[in-house]
Amino acid sequence: MMRQVLVAAAAALSLTGVARAAPDGAALFNRCAACHLPSGDGLAGSFPSLHGQIARFAAVAAGRQYLVSVVTHGVAGPLSVAGVDYSNFMPGQGLADDEAAAVLNYLVGSIAAAKPPARPFTTQEVATIRARHPDATAQDSRALRPDSLAGR
Repeated sequence: MMRQVLVAAAAALSLTGVARAAPDGAALFNRCAACHLPSGDGLAGSFPSLHGQIARFAAVAAGRQYLVSVVTHGVAGPLSVAGVDYSNFMPGQGLADDEAAAVLNYLVGSIAAAKPPARPFTTQEVATIRARHPDATAQDSRALRPDSLAGR
């Protein structure tokens, strides 16, 4: 009887759209690729490369907080990446917590090819970081950037 109740509940959830497939980080990255290119190489002077610095950021707590903030709130202000200066604006991407985790995991694992691999971002980690900064702006994200890890 309990099994029948669980099956019925699962069927009801799928009919209401509550249950959904896990987000595809590679597919979500397509919106990033418009500026940063599908390779993550960016466009020098306009949009920074997402390679080396992303792996370094993902390896430490302050960097992970910065990455989550950038994806969720955007980033604005001067940045220096691999010796190239940028002063552009990236808007927040309007992603749910699980989507933000998926795109960050794709970025770190496939685009930045972190060696050794960084600990995967989880939906809970993204939610916790986002909750710490509920009203953050793109400028607030810039203030979280651990410049010492950026390879200036």
